[in-house]
Amino acid sequence: MSTRPAISTSTVIDVDTLNLSYGDFHAVKDLSFHVEQGELYALLGTNGSGKTSTLEVIEGHRKASSGDVRVFGKSPTDRGAVRPRMGIMLQESGFSPDLTVAESVRLVGRLSGREDTVDRVLGIVDLTRKADTRVSQLSGGEKRRLDFATAVYGRPELIVLDEPTTGLDIASRDALWDAVQQLLQDGSTIVLTTHYLEEAQQRADRIGLMHDGAFVHQGTVSDLTRTLPASIQFSLPRDAPAPPLQSAPLADRSYAIETFTLQEDLKTLLDWAHDHTVELQGLQAAPTRLDDVFRAIGAGQTAS
Repeated sequence: MSTRPAISTSTVIDVDTLNLSYGDFHAVKDLSFHVEQGELYALLGTNGSGKTSTLEVIEGHRKASSGDVRVFGKSPTDRGAVRPRMGIMLQESGFSPDLTVAESVRLVGRLSGREDTVDRVLGIVDLTRKADTRVSQLSGGEKRRLDFATAVYGRPELIVLDEPTTGLDIASRDALWDAVQQLLQDGSTIVLTTHYLEEAQQRADRIGLMHDGAFVHQGTVSDLTRTLPASIQFSLPRDAPAPPLQSAPLADRSYAIETFTLQEDLKTLLDWAHDHTVELQGLQAAPTRLDDVFRAIGAGQTAS
């Protein structure tokens, strides 16, 4: 029995000690997290990390081997209670190629049980002029926009976006994110998976980063990026004194500094250079990014 404190009434998704196995393969291992109302939560992971399996349980497409998963306080398999409040954008569309764009939206809208208009959702994704075009005649990017349109039909309270911008051009990506921002402002909750880590870094309120079926890190972008040091690199003239901070010498009088206090150490270095009239040639200061954390996991590092 779980001994965790009671979950807030604003919690939309509550995952408690989720386990999922396929035969002898343990795909998800004791995973626990929650997503609050109005939050954009990014569920990221290395290939085979278990994030897709986790999403399938949350969506009600797969049953957990053990543990408890609640969406709006209900089991996700309670389709009558959960699905009308949830929109899902899968990685690959399952639309009939013979239906038109408008017919596809209308069909999914009726199945969802939510109220909306075809014109509104097609306008969001700039597919109005394609309303009478058969799905088989759409480009890959247009199909992804149709996927998004059906997911947000009726302004659902919870929207799962699985790789939403794959195959989209820059203008279509910008339009999609503008629509997502408006949904958040209107009170929707978003769960995102993406291989474009800059999207998660720029837009997620919190991130769960999975590897081998479990979380390696969970928290805000700042929480995750603080698990690895930032870097400062520069070169010195041959007659310059040694730099004031512990650094790794590289070729040609170049140096690299790894630091968890980037601003403080950079100021120390600049003050030292000013006091000694030293030019810091090729100075670069790079804060840790989310993709650095992701690479560290792939490389087997366990920074915490």
